[in-house]
Amino acid sequence: MSSATTDVRVLHAVLGSGPAGTALARELARRGHAVRLVDRTAGGAAIDGVERFAADVSTTTGARQAVAGAAVVYHCVNVGYHLQVEVMPRIQAAVLGAVMEAGARLVVLDTLYPYGETRGAVMTEETPWNATSRKGRMRAELDDRYLAAHRQGRAQVVLGRSADFVGPGVLNSTLGAAVFPGALTGGEVLGLGDLDLPHSYTYIRDVAAGLATLGERPEGDGRVWHLPTARAVSTREVYTMIEKRVGRPLNVVVLEEPRPFGPFDQNFMDEYAEMFYQHTEPQVMDSSAIERSFGLVPNPLADTLDTTLAWFRTWLTHR
Repeated sequence: MSSATTDVRVLHAVLGSGPAGTALARELARRGHAVRLVDRTAGGAAIDGVERFAADVSTTTGARQAVAGAAVVYHCVNVGYHLQVEVMPRIQAAVLGAVMEAGARLVVLDTLYPYGETRGAVMTEETPWNATSRKGRMRAELDDRYLAAHRQGRAQVVLGRSADFVGPGVLNSTLGAAVFPGALTGGEVLGLGDLDLPHSYTYIRDVAAGLATLGERPEGDGRVWHLPTARAVSTREVYTMIEKRVGRPLNVVVLEEPRPFGPFDQNFMDEYAEMFYQHTEPQVMDSSAIERSFGLVPNPLADTLDTTLAWFRTWLTHR
């Protein structure tokens, strides 16, 4: 009789290879799972323990190919800001249909957009969904469909909501390529709206840890969870922490209203205008529910900034 053993690990399929999907694929591989990372081209650097796979998950055929054989599917796909209202519902229909056919569980990376303006109230999973923006209403409608599919027994679904991303690989965020390169080189640094308002930022590796945990723990299905996020401080305090680390004052350019800056062109800023309320009222997200329920602890903001600055130093040398 052969002494060979068979690898019976279940497959985890991550849809979308942006900063969140890539960080999640790394985290799942670190935890010992078989991982498939899906995007349109299967391009990008090799990741230990991760199979890259090409598929267009906005189509029925592509979504079926992407999730084939997977026990858990993570929807981390995003599209250009100006395309979201049109394209994200199409992606949802293809992905949700594919996981229902495959019998896989679905973990969805979500945003705070469905809450809309809160007048500074702390956002918990119980906060009403009062979005008035096009993108906020679209996200809320998608989330309603996900949760309805779960309630009706058509799919096992869980949603993980994140605040603004920060961390290695995060470029297109208000705390990304418009901030760290300028901080390191003495160039201009973007500030939006009122810098003295508290604002939650979610470390990209905490996004990954939260989603991976939801993928491993089906008892969390059927609801929204806020992904682990460090205590909110003002953006000005974040910039002060960065100043101490780079050894110079930041040259902050504050935009009182949306206009092109750095990686954000006119097209993006025109689309972002309806979301600018996020910088004129406090944006405070409470993630204590997922921390209590699953024993997750968000990385301290100081450590997040250290890691992010180190990554951007390397990024700048290879541009």
